[in-house]
Amino acid sequence: MIEPAAVADLLSKWWFNYDEGHFDVLRDLLTDDVHFTCRTDTDTVAWAEFARADMSGRDTVMHWQTEHRRASPYPLRHHGTNVHIVEQRGTEATFASYIHVTQVVDESPAGIPGGIVRGTVRQEGDALHIAAMAVVLDTMTSDVFSTVKA
Repeated sequence: MIEPAAVADLLSKWWFNYDEGHFDVLRDLLTDDVHFTCRTDTDTVAWAEFARADMSGRDTVMHWQTEHRRASPYPLRHHGTNVHIVEQRGTEATFASYIHVTQVVDESPAGIPGGIVRGTVRQEGDALHIAAMAVVLDTMTSDVFSTVKA
């Protein structure tokens, strides 16, 4: 059984090392067959294409992650919150969480879109690895829940 704290720890390692550009550490957190997607929830922002990804395999995912991070601001801080296990299946567990992202603009902290992260982790030997990650970044204007989620 995969413990919720282990999933939260793995995702915390992912976001911290992504932000700091520790690409060798990130590579070791992924399965060989990892599937990664990223998109915005609307296409109305100028950077929607920059955020778009859909790929499989550790090498392909790491190439995109490396190039994407190198073209992104620094400091940039991703905070994984509300990490929880959705379902356990043998050596795998699906998870869901929020991310909150911050950067500094003109000497002040600025919030940039957070989003929802869903994925799968897999126990391989003694280590837990990310087998799938789907990031959907918030870009739509917030509205009354009942008008957005019918």
